[in-house]
Amino acid sequence: MRILIYSYNYYPEPIGIAPLMTELAEGLVKRGHEVRVVTAMPNYPQRQIYEAYRGKLFVTEEKNGVKIQRSFVWIRPQPNLLDRILLDASFVATSFVPAIAGWRPDVILTTSPSLPGCLPASLLGWLNRCPVILNLQDILPDAAIHTGLLKNKALIKVFQILEKFAYRSSTKISVIADGFIDNLLQKGVKASKMVKIPNWVDVNFIRPLPKEASEFRANHNLNGKFVVLYSGNIALTQGLETVVKAASKLRHIPDITFVIVGEAKGLQRLQQECLEQGADNVLLLPFQPREKLPDMLSAADVSLVVQKKNVISFNMPSKIQVALASGRALVASVPDSGTAARAIRQSGGGIVVPPEEPQALADAILDLYKAPEKVNSLGYNSRKFAVENYSFDSALNQYESLFYAVTEPTLVPEPLLQPVVIEPVSIEPNFEALFYAVPKSTPIVESASITQRKIIAE
Repeated sequence: MRILIYSYNYYPEPIGIAPLMTELAEGLVKRGHEVRVVTAMPNYPQRQIYEAYRGKLFVTEEKNGVKIQRSFVWIRPQPNLLDRILLDASFVATSFVPAIAGWRPDVILTTSPSLPGCLPASLLGWLNRCPVILNLQDILPDAAIHTGLLKNKALIKVFQILEKFAYRSSTKISVIADGFIDNLLQKGVKASKMVKIPNWVDVNFIRPLPKEASEFRANHNLNGKFVVLYSGNIALTQGLETVVKAASKLRHIPDITFVIVGEAKGLQRLQQECLEQGADNVLLLPFQPREKLPDMLSAADVSLVVQKKNVISFNMPSKIQVALASGRALVASVPDSGTAARAIRQSGGGIVVPPEEPQALADAILDLYKAPEKVNSLGYNSRKFAVENYSFDSALNQYESLFYAVTEPTLVPEPLLQPVVIEPVSIEPNFEALFYAVPKSTPIVESASITQRKIIAE
């Protein structure tokens, strides 16, 4: 089958939708399908086109059997309203050129965000008389309005019209969580048009590794520390200031170190917050190469998921699946009624605390620091839940079946099951081999200590 993926984000962008679409495209190629991706020049999260792609209108590449067709977009590091409009408009206009010039697809999968991308994808589907599947990773404009990112009434109206068009013109809509279904049902979308396929994680790649052998710990002087890790986008919706304030409340315990990994500009903002809060137990680091991701995640005792109070309830950060697969305990500072909180509670691998409350976050981390057996137990539950519910092979089966269902509805094959191969150590509850336990003799020192802080800017 010839499959066209229309996605604003793709490799080599390190976070967000890009890794998901990259894994999906390459997974489909391994199953014998022909895949091409129409995408923008890579620019996220720096909001600057990567150096190797600057000054070019179109670039065609091939990676792991996937044909990648990139086009220029208008992007600014600190966009105003006009810049945001030009960004979406430029992607709609420039991406259609390579999209229509390539081979005729049997099915098109388009992702949202970016919502305006549904326009060229739908037109391409109509011209080629092929079905179009809309993959919803977020619901716009609801999310942008709720967080205050979109306030212009005229622009809101335009996005609402685009949203209705996207739902109406698509053959099927794939959503990643139950909250999405509830939202779309209220907007008149038929249940029969929707299919839930949760985002996934490659549980063979992201897996528990022993902390004692961690290069990440050794390289950053973290051996013997109780490491609390946040890795991901540092945006307004996350509110990482809450983490810094929680860290400042625990700075009297020298064994606890907070590590925040993200983009350079976000780290610069947090550096000032650390200075203001006296949080000298926070280590700020840039994104790590993808091949080092399993080691970095396994270096943690606790992984953090952070959202602000005003994040809309159906938001489901993809970092949750990744953190669960790493076999570490989670502490989630997220809205109690949201999709993220529900998923973490279902996993049995984490604790949920109220968002934007540094004291509650600090208390939860301190409780885990004092209870290494609980940390081990939560980590075991995390890994088990990820393997059983978020495996890539399961998601790939569902997408493949969906593609067949819309192209050959009378010939939908049974999904090809490819069992996940997992090392026995990653699922056996042998916590001593997998998890760092704080020695009982470790004292809690009531005086402040200074932990090395590194800021690596671009």
